[in-house]
Amino acid sequence: MEFFEVVKNRYACKKFDGRPVAKEQLDAILEAGRLAPTAKNLQEQRIYVVQSEEGLAKIDKVTPCRYGAATVVVVAFDTTNVFTYPGEKRDSGVEDATIVATHMMLAAKAEGVDSCWINFFDPEVAAKELGLPENEEVLMILDLGYPVEGTTPLAMHMQRKELSETVTYM
Repeated sequence: MEFFEVVKNRYACKKFDGRPVAKEQLDAILEAGRLAPTAKNLQEQRIYVVQSEEGLAKIDKVTPCRYGAATVVVVAFDTTNVFTYPGEKRDSGVEDATIVATHMMLAAKAEGVDSCWINFFDPEVAAKELGLPENEEVLMILDLGYPVEGTTPLAMHMQRKELSETVTYM
């Protein structure tokens, strides 16, 4: 699929048919995340693929937003391996993990797999439930799968502001 087709057609699927993502497609999605740029190339992302019944039950404990997906990717980052910006008020952890997650989300669409970016959960509770190391912070949960037939984007999905409302040339 051509890049702008991927960007235009990707939406937050909220009704999956329960089939796990095929290995070849999942590998391509994970590879897109691996190739994502990170500050100073620190690659602090930690990716957890959840497909077991036990693992999915843990996801269900921390969020009601799995929507029937049989494959879920948890994107976290190592808080001890981030670049701290000048001024020392911010570091690269959240943004690097976001870039990784976005690459995977767009790669999923290119692979014919729908997704939903989930942020309706407490990151500390999720990390504890999943047994992650203390130095890792969960950024997001990415539901992956195939939509139930007839599933469409939410009505407001195609509503976008004009560029003139969001872009300023200086």
